[in-house]
Amino acid sequence: MSAFAIGLWSFPVLLALIFLRAPIGAAMFLMGIGGLWLITGSPDMALNLLKGESYSTFSSYSLSIIPMFLLMGQFATLSGMSTSLFKAAEGWLGHRKGGVAMASVGACAGFGAICGSSLATAATMGRVALPELKRYGYSGGFSTATLAAGGTLGILIPPSVILVIYAILTEQNIASLFLAAFVPGILAAIGYMLTIAIYVRVNPASAGVKARVPYAERLRALAEIWPVIAVFGLVVGGIYAGWFTPTEGAAVGAAGTGLLALVRGNMTWAMFAQSIIATAMSSAMIFFIILGAKLYNSFLALTQMPQELSLWVVSQGYAPLTVLILILVFYLVMGCLMDSLSMILLTIPIFWPVMAGLDFGLISLLDMQAARLAQGIADGVAMAPDLLAAAQAKLAEGVALTRDEFRALGLRPVTEAMHADFNTTLTAIWFGILVLIVVEVGLITPPVGMNLFIINALDRTTPITATYRAVMWFVTSDLIRVAILVAFPGITLFLLR
Repeated sequence: MSAFAIGLWSFPVLLALIFLRAPIGAAMFLMGIGGLWLITGSPDMALNLLKGESYSTFSSYSLSIIPMFLLMGQFATLSGMSTSLFKAAEGWLGHRKGGVAMASVGACAGFGAICGSSLATAATMGRVALPELKRYGYSGGFSTATLAAGGTLGILIPPSVILVIYAILTEQNIASLFLAAFVPGILAAIGYMLTIAIYVRVNPASAGVKARVPYAERLRALAEIWPVIAVFGLVVGGIYAGWFTPTEGAAVGAAGTGLLALVRGNMTWAMFAQSIIATAMSSAMIFFIILGAKLYNSFLALTQMPQELSLWVVSQGYAPLTVLILILVFYLVMGCLMDSLSMILLTIPIFWPVMAGLDFGLISLLDMQAARLAQGIADGVAMAPDLLAAAQAKLAEGVALTRDEFRALGLRPVTEAMHADFNTTLTAIWFGILVLIVVEVGLITPPVGMNLFIINALDRTTPITATYRAVMWFVTSDLIRVAILVAFPGITLFLLR
């Protein structure tokens, strides 16, 4: 059997191991080691790679951002921010039809901005909001489905642990991915609120009524959420302002939320130790999966399977949009069976080379050259008027400028190679956000929607089937949002431009 065939067969074998309940990290670890041994006929290369990959992976500065964001989420839970967020959202939205459910989604969005974990967001907000939803007569299935869907905002609204891992796998800028995720995250929250508004009108008995809160009380509740705004602004704003790197920003966020928990009297030595241990356990799990993925990806690279698959897809002449839709459908199906982190680590090394080989035309060479020319004018670069007029005329006619023409204007040239690189970068960011959203759908899609089980564990009186029925309304909202973002990439990318 050829190396390519071994690489091709490894994927269904790996999926079979996962479906047999083997831990995803261990499954990829064994497939990587076993595959290398099978190809080379000796364990030497596999053992040498294990030594080198273990050191290079766990000594990576980029990975240190993950435990920092996880610790920030732990401290944010202790600091009482989740309760403040829900009370503020409930004060402004609670009196509307389905308002308490809308407030739950809004609070999940706010908590996601300082947490970065979907499961933590769902669990934390479930404890805060579920009793209130029950108190105001919201049905069990609708309540649990709302909180499960709202929890998914934890990985979409930056900062996001999954986006960090995607950025490392595809060698993209973490800050750019965070910025690109912001608008889709807001759209997700708005889409869920619209879904709630439609659901309670179709099913009036599923939601009760809450009295209107006086404006003075609303403003006091709004003032209570200043720590959330401060932490989010300091972390995300500081990253974009260049005050610190994403890893430093995560450390600042963890320190800030820890200090708030201490000031509010919620941080005891026992709670601090519990937060550290929980963070260490989650980090260890993620890091072991990453190591398994590294070994499996090294095996795949040796087989040349991803590269051959990419060349085959390109040679078939399929429309890039067709390939993208097929990949997203694959994620939707797999999301019903696997957790989000496993899917990202398992599939991105295979699918990303395919996507990188396709041209989606996200930005044209002429647009890049026009932008460079406009930037030169804005920066006050001295350009000969006749040469500037000639360059603008050529671009208006749809003719690209040459290197010499740029140099004559005193500007750095924008070449075909630069255009290709930038287009690939935009594709990586756009694809990453789409994958994140589809993975997010998997978290609330039966039968293995992790968020559904977490919320239902908090409400044993509600049958899981009732949650399944109600959550499909939110899944529909997600699918509509995916279709919009596929059709209009600019919604995701316009902040980057």
